[in-house]
Amino acid sequence: MTLDLKFFAVVFSTIFLAEIGDKTQLATLLFATEKEAGLWIVFAASSLALACASGIAVLGGTLISQYVEPKLLSYVAGIAFIIVGAWTIWAA
Repeated sequence: MTLDLKFFAVVFSTIFLAEIGDKTQLATLLFATEKEAGLWIVFAASSLALACASGIAVLGGTLISQYVEPKLLSYVAGIAFIIVGAWTIWAA
C-alpha cells in the first residue's frame, strides 16, 4: 500500500469541511467550556470518538462495496443527502 497524497488530501478536506459546525463539533465545544474538564481530555476523547466512528464507516463501506457497486452507492448517498437537506429546510 502506497500513500496517495492527492487522495489523502481529498478525504481530509472533505471530512474536515463536513465536520465544521456540525452537532459533533458543537458538543465538543460545549464540553470544552466546562471548567473542571481538562482540554486535553476533551480533545483526546472527541478525537478517539471520531476515529472510532470513522473506523466503523470504513469497515461498513468495505463490507457494503462487496455487494453494491460503489457508483450506485454514491448516487444513493447523494440522493439521501438531498432528501435530508430538503426535509431540514421544510421542517424549519
